[in-house]
Formats: sequence, C-alpha cells, structure tokens
Amino acid sequence: MSDSSSKAGRFAFPLLAVVLFAFFFAASTPSPLFVVFQQHWGFSSGMLTLAFSAYAIMLLVALLSAGALSDHIGRRPVIIGALILQTLAMVMFAWAADINQLIVARCLQGLATGIASGALSAAVVEAAPATRKKAGALFSSIAPLSGLATGSLITGLSVYWIAQPEVMVFAILAFIFPLAALGVVAVPETATRRRGAWGSLKPRVSVSAKARSPYFRAVPLLLAIWALCGLYMALAPSILTSVFKVESAGLNGLTVAALCGPAAIAAAFMARALSAPACAVLGGVAIAAGLVILLIALSSGGVVLFFIGTLIAGIGSGAGFSAVLQTLAPLADEHERAELFAAIFVACYLSLSLPPIMAGFAVGHFGLLDTSRVYLSALLLVALVTSWVHWRAWGERQLAVPGACS
Repeated sequence: MSDSSSKAGRFAFPLLAVVLFAFFFAASTPSPLFVVFQQHWGFSSGMLTLAFSAYAIMLLVALLSAGALSDHIGRRPVIIGALILQTLAMVMFAWAADINQLIVARCLQGLATGIASGALSAAVVEAAPATRKKAGALFSSIAPLSGLATGSLITGLSVYWIAQPEVMVFAILAFIFPLAALGVVAVPETATRRRGAWGSLKPRVSVSAKARSPYFRAVPLLLAIWALCGLYMALAPSILTSVFKVESAGLNGLTVAALCGPAAIAAAFMARALSAPACAVLGGVAIAAGLVILLIALSSGGVVLFFIGTLIAGIGSGAGFSAVLQTLAPLADEHERAELFAAIFVACYLSLSLPPIMAGFAVGHFGLLDTSRVYLSALLLVALVTSWVHWRAWGERQLAVPGACS
C-alpha cells in the first residue's frame, strides 16, 4: 500500500464518523425552528408533525429501496450521492417561504439520510482500525444520538446568536456537506463490489438468519427509544409553550438535547462498563422510570421534573440503542452489513415517524396535554414489556453459559 493510500485509510474512520454525525445533526436542526416557522406561516399542529415526519417517511422509502445498494456498488458512491442530495435539501430549507416548501425540503433531506444511513453505518464499522472494530459499532450508536442532541441545541441557541437563524443555519450546512463529499472521494472503498445492484433496489427488509431472533427481540426497545425521540422532535417545543407556559427558543432546542445528549453519553460509557444484554435491560428500565416522571410532570406542571424525566429516559435510550447495535453488528458478514443496518434504521424510523404523526393529528381532537399523556403511557407499557423480554433473554443466556457476562 502506498503512503497516500495508507494516509487515506487512517483518515477514513474519523471522516466517515463525522459525516454520519453531520447527517443526524442536520436531522434535528429544524426542530427548534418549527415553532418559529409556525408563528411566521400560521399552520396547524397536524401540519407541524407532518413537516417533521415527512423526513422520516422519505427516509424509510430510501432505506427500503436503497438500504442494501452499497453492499453491491460500494460505500463511497452511495455516500457521495446522499451528500449531494443533502446539500440540495439544505439549500431548499434556506429558501423555504411556506410550509409546503418546508415539507419538500424535509422530504429531500429524509431521502438523502435514508440513502446514507446503512452505507455510512457499515462504512464506519469497516473503516475502524482492525484492533478497534468494536469502536466502529459503538460510534454508529453514538453518532445518531449525539448528532440529534447537538443539532437541536445549537440551532435553538442560534436564535440568540445570529439574525435569521432559519436561513443562516441551513446556509452553513449547505456549505459543509459538499466539502464532506470531496473528503469521501479520497477515502478507500471498504466494500467489495458484487452483482445484484438493480435487484437490491426492490423494497424489502432483510435480516440474516443468525441475526433474526436478536433483531425481533430488539424491535420493541427501538420503538420505545425512537417514538419518544419523535415526540420530542415534533411536539416538545409545543409542550413547553402550551403545558408549562415556557416560551424560549433556547429551551426549545434544549428539550431534544436533554433527551439525546444523555443518551449519547450513556451509549459511550455503559457499553464499556456493562455487557450488551445488561445494557438492554437497564435501558428499558430507565426509559420506563423516565416516562413515569414525565407523566407526573405533565400532571403537576413541573418543568424541572419534566427535564429530570427527560434526562433519565435519555440515559435509558442510549444504553438500549447501544445494546442493540453492539449485539447485532457482529452478526452480519461484510456483504450483509449495510442491509442489516438498514433493517435496524427501518424499525427506528417507523417508530420516529408514525406515532408522532398520529399524535400530531390527535392534538386537534383531544388537545396537546391529553394526547401527550396517552402517548407517554403507551410508551411506558412498551418499555416495561421490552425490559421483561430482555431480562428473560439475559437470564436464559447466563443459564446456558454459566459465568457469562456478555
């Protein structure tokens, strides 16, 4: 290997990791601004959640059709194409003049992120140094959560820093993503090309036989994590304003950050301290505890209690999501890896999109407070069930392998 190839290889892991982070940073960037857009353009809560969820719906379409494409044509061309689409989406956000244009921009962003998600997650794992492959899977679990937290927080604070943040934030991102594409051009390809690219575009969700049982066991945990995140990204600013009578763009951004920030930290540290099965159990229990506190906060009107419950649920979300990826990533061969990550993200984004859409339109009939109570109560039930399922699986594993800790 030449010196230039060797340097590009060492450069690949941090670059791809940053690009994965950037996609999710951009995903939460509009969340604190939705209320600003709503004040400017006067659309309903149902349209607000539709604007948010259009992203996740298009992301699902892309995952189902292009999720395995990089297993056939390579990671680089798929990632570069997604970065070009993402740049166009940022330009459209910056120029949006009404809710319809915002929805179109959000759809294009979802398409770009869906195309990139499986390929980037697989590429990060493959580009990690040979002695630190676990770090690749770990970062794949941290990047979505830390990106969502940072994007929401910085965008919320930008309302105080810069004029017209709804334009400038997206203009800056429209400059960053093309630079990222140029960087990806220089990194080595990590996947071996093989036939069947056109056939892989047929919409499907495929999980290899050895990963199937752990995957289906993980689905309720992913539902609890990402349906809660979807509620926060779509309606948490409205909850702060309507239920807790707090009107602050900074706090609007902090709501998502308070959930996803602790989640990213928990994913990083708990994966080192505990086995994946233990993290899954702890994740479900912590999510359930946080949801109980959130329900109490909604009844008492305590905004401090609301953020405490958010933080605890966030810790559980990070532990649970890390456990899922740490368990599933090693079960895929190279030619199945992007497809497996695509299947994981399909479960994530179904949870992120459909429940908030239903909640958004329910608000018009039942009100924001009652809708939020029912939503959180349903998630509490899911969290309790998934805690029990993973606790049983953990116990059965330890009985099958005496002394097992992972």
